[in-house]
Amino acid sequence: MAASSSDLLYVRELIKREAAIVLGENKNYLIEARLSPVARAAGLEDISAVVDQLRRGSPELRTKVVEALTTNETSFFRDVHPFGGLADAVLPALARSRAATHRLRVWSAAASTGQEAYSIAMVMREQIPDMARWDAKIWGTDITETVLEKARSAGYTQLEVNRGLPANMLSRHFDRDGLAWRVKPELRAMVDFAQLNLIAPWPTLDRFDVVFLRNVLIYFDVPTRRTLLDRIKRVLAPDGYLFLGSAETLSNVHDGYVTEREGRAIWYRPR
Repeated sequence: MAASSSDLLYVRELIKREAAIVLGENKNYLIEARLSPVARAAGLEDISAVVDQLRRGSPELRTKVVEALTTNETSFFRDVHPFGGLADAVLPALARSRAATHRLRVWSAAASTGQEAYSIAMVMREQIPDMARWDAKIWGTDITETVLEKARSAGYTQLEVNRGLPANMLSRHFDRDGLAWRVKPELRAMVDFAQLNLIAPWPTLDRFDVVFLRNVLIYFDVPTRRTLLDRIKRVLAPDGYLFLGSAETLSNVHDGYVTEREGRAIWYRPR
């Protein structure tokens, strides 16, 4: 049975409240497609039964609904150009400016199953020859704990490594694990993963030299984007770098950053 308009409205309001994700009525089909498996797994007849349980108060089911409606699309070196900018301009500049401390902190703020964070780690190891001497850490966060479990496992199928990972990097940074591949220990040691809801209160955070906040803002309304960019600016080093997704821009959203580019790579610096 198709979900009622009131049930779908309840779900849209729930995901807006819990994760700031804005789903219009044109996304009702997506809600039905993604919540039908949730209903079956919970032994519930349909989405209306899911909503009934949510109204009664079911934290575990609420978490599963939010996770089901969160987009976790990712791949190694997704969109390519930000990683080129990181390699060719950003890391060389940071290697010079951080030469006295040998300390680097990078945040992958929507890490999903980890491919972005490990892609950053590969670039860091390849662009800074003495990286073993550096205190370099990448913090990968996501709202969904289930995808972070995969990220922490550091294991990927052949299909997953085929999506964007050059063969030479695969051979240098991964070990065969049966029919799959596993990130080498020295690369895995560079990355820590943690669950974090970007719109909820944050713990005390480190000061980051680079923040990857890619393909996140497109799901939020403008006030939420501004609030999140304000918060990012407070934890970004004054000479730090912010990368957004290819379809995202700060135009008419936030004036606290200046835009820089090299080739087809674009990043933002605190104003």
